[in-house]
Amino acid sequence: MASPANLNLQLLAAAGDPSDVTTIALAGVIAAATLRPAEYSAPIAGLGVEEFAWLLESEFPYLEWNTHLALRVQQKSAPRPSNSLDEFSDLLALLWDHRAEDDTRSLWLACAVSTACMAANHLWQDMGLPSRHMLGEVLQTHFPVLHSLNSGDMKWKKFFYKQLCDRAEVHACRAPSCTVCNDRPTCFGPEDGLPLAAFAPAAVALHA
Repeated sequence: MASPANLNLQLLAAAGDPSDVTTIALAGVIAAATLRPAEYSAPIAGLGVEEFAWLLESEFPYLEWNTHLALRVQQKSAPRPSNSLDEFSDLLALLWDHRAEDDTRSLWLACAVSTACMAANHLWQDMGLPSRHMLGEVLQTHFPVLHSLNSGDMKWKKFFYKQLCDRAEVHACRAPSCTVCNDRPTCFGPEDGLPLAAFAPAAVALHA
């Protein structure tokens, strides 16, 4: 399999619309599979092999067959999360419950975002995106209500997990509100930085 950057470039070159932010996001998450923990090394967790094949055919119709087949094999053979308390399904449910449309792309995106949340960097970086701004575009397009709830511009992973805590009525934060919390910079600090080194060539190409 190609490196994450090369695979990302291959996917975008094979895309029906390589400028579409949803397509760019899906390509980034697929290409980042080998950078995630082993339980999330599927190109996009939460999708069956046939559903994933449909995604490839729809979003990347010009993808070479050998790459298409290799990705399908990777999707099928990737280990499944073993922790019954894993938060992936909760994140997926959160996103799906806030979808703007009952369409396949929103499902693919919900699975992709939930998959990327399992990695350790800023969400936009773990999605192989060139900027946090593009992540905001993607979320606003497919999950506008959820996007609008982040009015304080909390870091996206922190925001999603806070939403899960609120849903479960679990109050993990010691402070009564974010405004008086000593850890506020951890949750609301800027998500600055460069794209992951593995995606640098692809990020340059997207900005070209």
